[in-house]
Amino acid sequence: QVQLDESGGGLVQAGGSLRLSCVASGRSFGGYYIGWFRQTPGKEREFVARIIWNSGSTYYADTVKGRFVISRDNAENMVNLQMNNLKPEDTALYYCATKTGAISQYDSWGQGTQVTVSS
Repeated sequence: QVQLDESGGGLVQAGGSLRLSCVASGRSFGGYYIGWFRQTPGKEREFVARIIWNSGSTYYADTVKGRFVISRDNAENMVNLQMNNLKPEDTALYYCATKTGAISQYDSWGQGTQVTVSS
């Protein structure tokens, strides 16, 4: 498993932007799929976006497509989630997670970073 740490959450007004970051301790992201998920109290965790580190291939949930961008920073061994045009319904605890292949399960999770969007 990989130790993951998220940062960058905060309070922002609707229409604003935030940039979340996920770093891995102790090893490179090389070979991993890195995903961002979010969860609000009483709801199931929701997939947001993912990137395949080696290829840079990305995939987004329809709810964030066109507003969020997931990217990798090879030098910093970091995955970023740029969130633009934020909406109140984007309010959630955001987690990054890793898995080793397309059909495997995400098995390493960070502690999460809170994003709150005010209307």
